[in-house]
Amino acid sequence: MAYDSGKYGTEADAYDGPAPEEKMSAARYFATRIPTLKPPMNRAPNPFKLLGMLNRQQWLFFLIGFLGWTWDAFDFFTVSLTTTPLHLQFDRPISDITWGITLVLMFRSVGSILFGIASDRYGRKWPYVVNMVLFIILELATGFCNTYEQFLAVRALYGIAMGGLYGNAAATALEDCPEEARGIISGMLQQGYAFGYLLATVFARALVNTTPYGWRPLFWFGACPPVLLIIFRLCLPETKAYIERSEVRHATGNLTGTFIAEGRVALKKHWILLTYMVLLMAGFNFMSHGSQDLYPTMLQNQFGFSANEVTVTQVVANLGAMTGGTVIGYASQIFGRRFSIIFISIVGGALLYPYTFVNNTKITAPAFFEQFCVQGAWGVIPIHLMELSPGSFRTFVVGTSYQLGNLVSSASSTIESTIGERFPLPPLKTASGTTNRYNYGLVICIFMGCVYAYVIVLTLLGPEYLGTSFGVAHDRDMVEASGEDAFRRVVGGHGGAVGGGVESGARVGDGDSSDDGVGVEKRGVGTERV
Repeated sequence: MAYDSGKYGTEADAYDGPAPEEKMSAARYFATRIPTLKPPMNRAPNPFKLLGMLNRQQWLFFLIGFLGWTWDAFDFFTVSLTTTPLHLQFDRPISDITWGITLVLMFRSVGSILFGIASDRYGRKWPYVVNMVLFIILELATGFCNTYEQFLAVRALYGIAMGGLYGNAAATALEDCPEEARGIISGMLQQGYAFGYLLATVFARALVNTTPYGWRPLFWFGACPPVLLIIFRLCLPETKAYIERSEVRHATGNLTGTFIAEGRVALKKHWILLTYMVLLMAGFNFMSHGSQDLYPTMLQNQFGFSANEVTVTQVVANLGAMTGGTVIGYASQIFGRRFSIIFISIVGGALLYPYTFVNNTKITAPAFFEQFCVQGAWGVIPIHLMELSPGSFRTFVVGTSYQLGNLVSSASSTIESTIGERFPLPPLKTASGTTNRYNYGLVICIFMGCVYAYVIVLTLLGPEYLGTSFGVAHDRDMVEASGEDAFRRVVGGHGGAVGGGVESGARVGDGDSSDDGVGVEKRGVGTERV
């Protein structure tokens, strides 16, 4: 994809420091972290014009990714919204029922590895379809569980299915997206999760305990929309970016061998970056879980909110999340990924006090803006991870880094609730008895302050590849794995970076990259490699 200097300034404006293939010492790399944080100030086009840049197929790819991610969230929150009827059904305390949530979080990493490798090897379509088939089977199975042990087994299997979808959805929605529109599309995609939560809330109100079957209809209903998503996905082709990469593999005459070679190259050259991405996603998942999971408990237990007041506050917060993800995702295309994350994290930190200490219904305002900040930072993540990931394993890396980060942060609510119990408040006495109260707001405020600091520091120290081309023509790893001859036969024949010179906008390294004439992967701000 050519770099459009009319929209984003000259290439020199977008790139600073050495060429991406130039190696440098760790000391020099860290010395460039603050200078490369300077916003590139790319021209801000009308967001509606950006959305108009997507053609019909690209919109369909976005829609299938967004809907899949939305229903992934819907199915996950079905347990969170039915813990009380589940504990009555299975005659277990709520703490035991929440193991159905914990097991999902634990097994998501397994799914991201299995489905991520499958999606990068065999394409985005069929792993997505298999994911949806598993959603249907496991949601139906949950609705028919009669024992606690059956419930835990089914939810553990569901965790594998859930973990496999995020990377696939992100790759499908973003890898063919026009470069200028990536930021806003990334923000919109990420908010499928908040949208899924809203849908789960609405349908839980409509279906739980409104029929003789109690909580089960919510899970049975959850198995229905994936049927439509399967039909939808079967009507779409593979993404152009995947097809180009597949053609290079076919040209070698050894698809599996080439794919394995790509994996060796990716681990050899990018293992530090992959580790960084997992650490970054741990911080981001602590940010979302730390600000959200115990918040309803704080509202109800500490501030005495009714169930309706808690619901209204949560809905308003999620509307803020959906707005923030879209706005900050769009802004990251102008100001850069790292700067946008750091800026909105600082604002979010400044809002922690009203978010956790306003003790009446006016808290809906800080809840809206705090989640605007939290999910605003998250809105940058899908495209930031896509741009950082090695091209051959984009689905695997995006999904696995996200899910491993989720695994690390899965104890957020447990940490907050355990510490919160060390700060008791005067108990609430009612006609039905006495309720112990705790200062959860103080704990959430301190915990989130630490998380924001961690995210800011890690984002500052990390790289940014704003404007990376997802096309195979700019992927040096693919050249090394497939061999230059096979690469030239495919890419050169398409008028890409090889054979016909480097495509406009591609940046060639100063070192050995000039010896072979092969175009290198297009990289952006702060791309220096240690």
